[in-house]
Amino acid sequence: MESLEDRVKRVVSEWVEVVGYDPCWPQMFDKEKKHLLSCLPGELLIRIEHFGSTAVPGLAAKPIIDMLVEVSSLEETKRRIVPVLEAQWYDYFWRPSWGNDTPPYYAWFIKRNAAGQRTHHIHMIENNSLFDSHWDRLLFRDYLIKHPETAREYQKLKIDLSKQFNDDRVGYTKAKTEFILRITAKAKNQ
Repeated sequence: MESLEDRVKRVVSEWVEVVGYDPCWPQMFDKEKKHLLSCLPGELLIRIEHFGSTAVPGLAAKPIIDMLVEVSSLEETKRRIVPVLEAQWYDYFWRPSWGNDTPPYYAWFIKRNAAGQRTHHIHMIENNSLFDSHWDRLLFRDYLIKHPETAREYQKLKIDLSKQFNDDRVGYTKAKTEFILRITAKAKNQ
């Protein structure tokens, strides 16, 4: 059986690929949202949002649908949701929000297709001040939708970084952080 350390190493070294916008991405989000609503305890699910680059029409992205799921309790999520999704072959991680081991932690799932490629990242969090940085991702998404010139700038950055960090997901993500924080601050000040 694969250790947690080996699973993390495998997952963070998977290939980073940025592709042109796919008009099927919103439908992929809707399909997965319906699936989650059909198989998970409804009283734990508050809302499900599509965020990240695949939620911005016309924007190139890693072909992975990012989903932000507000849950009423992370403890209940670990107890009642994790077993359901693991039984359906989703990868599950109790993931720190920042750094290698920095709280707050949240439930993170990777869904894959039959070929083993990532199709969805599902972030399950509570709606409280500990998770403000996660909810800020919706502000970033909305800003990119309203400001196509900023979306194009972000797209160029992501394409360049995907070439530089093609087998280093952590490095790729860290290299985008300054841009994301700067644009999110602008979005908050609108």
